[in-house]
Amino acid sequence: MVNSVVLVGRLTRDPELRRTQSNMSVASFTLACDETRRGPNGEKTTIFIGVSVFGNSADSVAKFTRKGSLVGVVGRLTQRKYTNRNGVEVTATEIVANQVEFLEPKGNGPTNDAGYTPDAPSPRMSNQASEASSNVDSIDIVDDDLPF
Repeated sequence: MVNSVVLVGRLTRDPELRRTQSNMSVASFTLACDETRRGPNGEKTTIFIGVSVFGNSADSVAKFTRKGSLVGVVGRLTQRKYTNRNGVEVTATEIVANQVEFLEPKGNGPTNDAGYTPDAPSPRMSNQASEASSNVDSIDIVDDDLPF
């Protein structure tokens, strides 16, 4: 039998990082995935799926993703039953991820606590780039001078 799930979606909240009694990292988050089918009035349908990831992958997810991050998840579907605070038995279906892929470039992701985005160009660099591009427009090159 095969139990394999592949999902692509955005995090609905920041991942929650915890530790098990054996000190293994566990990150939990909810993934919003668009359905291919439309609702009764033609609107987009979105499903929300709980995801858990363990070990070093959990540490990476907690460190490098935030609410709104686009990720791909490969894992298995699992169900668990528990009794909530009101005494009602609840069945939860969720994904236990084997692999989480970050699908956005580093610069498009969230910033760190200091508000610094590592791949963002500085204003000075942006000005130099625009000056350089304006100088390139004024160069006259004859096609016969090109080696290709």
